[in-house]
Amino acid sequence: MNALKSIAACGVALLTAGCATQAELDQLSNPTLGFAAVQENAGRTTGSQSVWVQSHAEAGATASRVHQLIHNKTIDADTAVQVALLSNKGLQAAYAQIGMSAADLWQEALPSNPKLTVGINQLGMARTIESLITLNIARAMTREARMSVAEAQLRKAQLEAIEATLKLAHETRVAWINAVSAWERAGHVKQAIAAADAGSDLAMQLGKTGALPKAEQAREHVNYAELTAQLASARLEAREAKQVLIRKMGVWGKDTVFKVPNALPPLPRHAKRTRAVVARALNNRIDLMIAKADLEMVARKHGLTQATRYLTDLDLTGGAEIEREDGDDTVTPNIEVDLVIPIFDSGEARLRKAEMAYMRSANLLAQRAAEIRSEAASAYEMYLGRHEIARHHIEAVAPLRKVLEEQALLNNNGMITSTFELLQDVKAKVGSDLQADMAKRDFWLAEANLKAAIYGGGSGAAGGGGMPVLADAGGAGGH
Repeated sequence: MNALKSIAACGVALLTAGCATQAELDQLSNPTLGFAAVQENAGRTTGSQSVWVQSHAEAGATASRVHQLIHNKTIDADTAVQVALLSNKGLQAAYAQIGMSAADLWQEALPSNPKLTVGINQLGMARTIESLITLNIARAMTREARMSVAEAQLRKAQLEAIEATLKLAHETRVAWINAVSAWERAGHVKQAIAAADAGSDLAMQLGKTGALPKAEQAREHVNYAELTAQLASARLEAREAKQVLIRKMGVWGKDTVFKVPNALPPLPRHAKRTRAVVARALNNRIDLMIAKADLEMVARKHGLTQATRYLTDLDLTGGAEIEREDGDDTVTPNIEVDLVIPIFDSGEARLRKAEMAYMRSANLLAQRAAEIRSEAASAYEMYLGRHEIARHHIEAVAPLRKVLEEQALLNNNGMITSTFELLQDVKAKVGSDLQADMAKRDFWLAEANLKAAIYGGGSGAAGGGGMPVLADAGGAGGH
């Protein structure tokens, strides 16, 4: 019996030697473990606060805060981003991955439960009771290595949550820019329709007197009809544009009753000159940090594979056999060691696989770094170029169009040109204003993409482009 006790004590000592203290276990069991780093990093980059909702009370408080921020209000881009970080359920799902990884780390910190086996045999007058306790020694021996892998997995989950936060913030800001730009352009579309309407009415009046041929009348009428159809299409596209913003913000019901400004912020006089943009991207890009974390996790798994190459499982079993016959008890200690003998599988295949996984992660990291260098440089060039184009429209094209419109009005008042020529100049100016609106929108998109290229969260695209989404010309309440 003394030998059995010694063996059991030895097994328990092996299992508990590397066990975490109760204070450490309490820390690992914290349901918000790992989120503070996510909240701090994302807040520093986006300027908004993110929350991890884990109870009905927290959900209610968050919903109330969202309602106060946007209901019946005109929201700016920062407010839209803040609401998205509070209300978007997809982001909450990304945060839940942190909890899963933290639970894995907590699990690895706990010792394995011993296995108790009890057997009773009755043969005639003899009865045998056998009890065994099995302890997994191999798991205790590799605890530190498994903890190291779990910690690397948690670190990667944190970085992925930060990336999800930055991505949502970037997409929400882009959706806001598109929505506001649509409303700004809608005002100029209404001006074009007003000019076309005036031309159509004038053509109708002149047609009744016979002063304007039918072909000229039809030209003015069809211009007005085409612009009216374009406005109807723009209203449909505008409603969808608002829905895109609503989806990114993650709101519904009464919280969708909000407005956006009817114009984008004025273009800055000078573009921001960012030094060492490529170096900043390499130091701050979250997706590059994820690739590094993945490489570290693979390296730690490789170390665990090396540690268990020959010995994948080792169990220590200790117990006693009690045999009773004729009122006498005979106690026999029982000690067993259970291990896998690596005769056929020496672990070389598992080790080769671990090495290949490491090489794969290392090459992916190098490739991602090369891509980030190009993305950052391209985004910065796009930012400077979009600013230059937008400034050209505002400072060169728009003033000239205004001069042409003023001179056309003077000539019309002096009976030098016809009213139709005046209306054509007005419509030309409206078209120029629409191009300026698009240029300004592309600049703000380029600025958002530059920030994403430096910190992460973008899709790799460096600029705007494409046809803008027109807004509903019916009123600001429609946005």
